[in-house]
Amino acid sequence: MEYSDNVTILKDGERTFYIIGTAHISAESVAEVEQVIEAVRPDTVCVELCQTRFNALTDEKRWQKLDIFKVIKEGKTLFLLANLAISAYQRRLGAELGVKPGAEMLAAIKKADEYGAKVELVDREIAVTLKRTWRNVGFFKKFALLGAILEGMVRRKGVGTEEIENLKQQANLSEMLNEFARVMPEVKKSLIDERDKYLMSSIEDAPGKKIVAVVGAGHVSGMKEVFGKPVDRKILDQLPPKRRYLSLLKWLIPALLVAAFFVGYSKHEGESVGEMLKAWILPNSIFCAVLTAAAGGKLLSIVIAFCASPITSLNPLLGAGLVVGLAEAWFRKPTVADCERINDDVQSIRGIYKNPFTRVLLVAVAATIGSAMGAWIGLAWVSWIVAA
Repeated sequence: MEYSDNVTILKDGERTFYIIGTAHISAESVAEVEQVIEAVRPDTVCVELCQTRFNALTDEKRWQKLDIFKVIKEGKTLFLLANLAISAYQRRLGAELGVKPGAEMLAAIKKADEYGAKVELVDREIAVTLKRTWRNVGFFKKFALLGAILEGMVRRKGVGTEEIENLKQQANLSEMLNEFARVMPEVKKSLIDERDKYLMSSIEDAPGKKIVAVVGAGHVSGMKEVFGKPVDRKILDQLPPKRRYLSLLKWLIPALLVAAFFVGYSKHEGESVGEMLKAWILPNSIFCAVLTAAAGGKLLSIVIAFCASPITSLNPLLGAGLVVGLAEAWFRKPTVADCERINDDVQSIRGIYKNPFTRVLLVAVAATIGSAMGAWIGLAWVSWIVAA
């Protein structure tokens, strides 16, 4: 069989590796994966999946098992919402092209089963990848990253089959990845470079003499560079240590506020206490309540946001998003049917607001952001009163 430019063949002694670079929403990629496996009859088929992503592709009832209260208590609302946004973008493009995201991975697994080949999941766990990425990104770039994710979620620009296939070409990929590295190197390092090493190392450890690996086309170039080189995957599986100053930063606002009240009380002999309380409470309450309302929170959730934010801003262990999110979940009571519609509903802003489950996530995140904004503005206002 004559292979296309999307197939890279690497040799290591008696072992041969067939690396297929795919687009995750390409019908051509699905067909090529099937053809290569049929021609090679490999001992092992490796797919660019971790156990979590494999379960997401194969377990259609996974949303039924999701506990919204547990998600909020564990502080995973933003993580889940971002994950849904990325998934929605892929599904929307896939729907336009008539291909289910991850179809080439499922095709590889099915063909491997047909020919009795062993299947290996060779990617790093997605939770580790996202956490390493998030911790490596600076404060302001976090907002840029979130903005890009949300833009992809609501963007309606269509992408044609030809454009998808062009993105698999090495010249186009190199140009795109170079630009990505220039704009946001912290993201590229953990999202692409580290996974290039992880994928290639895992594939080289796979059993058999003939191995077919199905990976995103963007990884192939980096994988070729590290082929045959030692990689310590245990290090790549570790989460970077939490920066100590971030833990201390949580207590910065309460500490500064207490100090401001003490100085203000001493300086003005207690006359400014009422003004300082107002300066602290109003921004906290208003910003948290307004953003909760903008996210479509229930009236009682808005009231709770208004009352809770000035208090939770003083306690780093108890966020407004936790309190308001749990209240919203209790009022809305998302059902199994709501969970089953998530993949369809998250493809539009209207759907996100309509689905009780995603509405709860949105309200919890909005309350968190509103409370944080209010706290900093409140602290600045109190400081201005003290300085006056």
